[in-house]
Amino acid sequence: MASPTNLRSRRNAAQLQALAGVEREIRSQDSHNRRKYLREFNQAFRNYDSILDSEQVQNALRAGDVVLIGDYHALAAAQRYAASLLEQRALAGDRPVVLGVETIFARDQHILDVWWRREIDETELRHRIRFDLDWGYDWAPFHELLAAARDHAEALYGLDCMPREDLRKIGARDRHAAIKIAEISERHPNAVIFVLFGESHLAPGHLPRVLEKQMPGAKILTVLQNIDALYWRAAGERSDKVEAVRVKDDVLCVFNATPLEKYESYRLYLDQWSRADEGPDFAPTIYNLIDSLASFLEINRYAAHNGTQPKFLVDMLPEVHGRSSDAMLRRLLGRKGMTEAECQSLLAMVEERGSAYLPLINAFYIREIQMMHATEDAARFLHHACQGLPQLLNGHAPEGNAANGNGNERGNSMDAFYARVIEHAVADFGSRVLHPSRAAPVADDSLQLSRAALEKAAQTASRAGDNKAESSAQEWGYRIGSQIYEAYLGGKVAPSGVRRLFLARLGEAGMARRVCAAVIAKLRAISRPSARAAHA
Repeated sequence: MASPTNLRSRRNAAQLQALAGVEREIRSQDSHNRRKYLREFNQAFRNYDSILDSEQVQNALRAGDVVLIGDYHALAAAQRYAASLLEQRALAGDRPVVLGVETIFARDQHILDVWWRREIDETELRHRIRFDLDWGYDWAPFHELLAAARDHAEALYGLDCMPREDLRKIGARDRHAAIKIAEISERHPNAVIFVLFGESHLAPGHLPRVLEKQMPGAKILTVLQNIDALYWRAAGERSDKVEAVRVKDDVLCVFNATPLEKYESYRLYLDQWSRADEGPDFAPTIYNLIDSLASFLEINRYAAHNGTQPKFLVDMLPEVHGRSSDAMLRRLLGRKGMTEAECQSLLAMVEERGSAYLPLINAFYIREIQMMHATEDAARFLHHACQGLPQLLNGHAPEGNAANGNGNERGNSMDAFYARVIEHAVADFGSRVLHPSRAAPVADDSLQLSRAALEKAAQTASRAGDNKAESSAQEWGYRIGSQIYEAYLGGKVAPSGVRRLFLARLGEAGMARRVCAAVIAKLRAISRPSARAAHA
């Protein structure tokens, strides 16, 4: 009788020869496997304790509160197996099931929710979550998983955050996902939570360890798929086909594909990506501007609590639409009550400026990158995010002129005017930090920077039409923003001080007015020594 070593050799000789060529080609195009995080995963699972049949696998699943399923993204069988596990667990009927996926950013939960309610179709979902641009793998098996969740699960959640391509931030993504899973468990206390996440995240010291700290007492089961070392060892078993193995008490590995299938599918994707030839994708530019401004202001994009930081800024990042999205953008704005005339006004503004940020739907619309305006829009987004975009995205958008996106218009027109002044001020400051060649606003000597002068402007604006009020707010805001920037260049204002301006809760009655008064008083105090020196 053949030994296990001989069985492995005979069963896999040809596959190993084919696999060697595929792996060489992958290594030439993808060097990530040399990263410590991925090495830790590859070294974590080398042996198993016992062979499992399908019934034993199901018994293990029934005992879990959270089931972490490893996903090899390029392999359709991995997503289809996850769909089958979810469906089988739901049909057992003893506990509801919830699904969380890495593929969709948590920031896009509002898009997932409207698809879940069947308010948008599969095509719009795929486009708006940027599946092909940001993910790039096969849509069909992933959509089958989402459809299975909609048919059999109690809820569906996106779990990931940016940046995916930077392995230096991968630990932050694990911590973010763990917090999201814990929040889901609180929201669905009786449910079994299925999580499909990239297999490298499931090394014992990665997501599982963080999740155990976040959810002490929860029974967490890790289900790996097609791990190479375990596959090769199982090939030496007497059984013709090993379905699954128990690695340890809380870790299983199932086999539904060969290593050659895995790596050949990935190689094909690498080849496909290298041949892609599409129009410009503006989203990376916008996200880089936002990230850079947040870093400058010392805003932690991964903060888990509100306070001196916005909670999980990475989950508030906006959608980015280009010219090819005109029809979809009109539908989105129409759902929020924007008229056709307002849409036309918006498009005309974009033609002139190249881009616009629309807080009504938390989205950018871009025809071309004009850096002065793109940086200003990035600062406007950050301002709105610090004001609390989750309320906006949950359908509680404040009333106001949808065409110019007056997201801070709460209370009476005086409050709205002061809030707009602050928004324009931070937009000007943020733009000049990111784009220093932006020209300062032309000074109007008739406008003194004083609380009394601003109070008078606010009173006039409250009696004027929307366009005149907005023009006045912009003029005042740009002047204040420019003076804040000059004070920053002079070392008299620190980024942390400007951050507090971004975070000021302007929705409270009278708050925007008080903030404006405080900023003007600070700027006047800063300028006095220079004025005295000029007269000396």
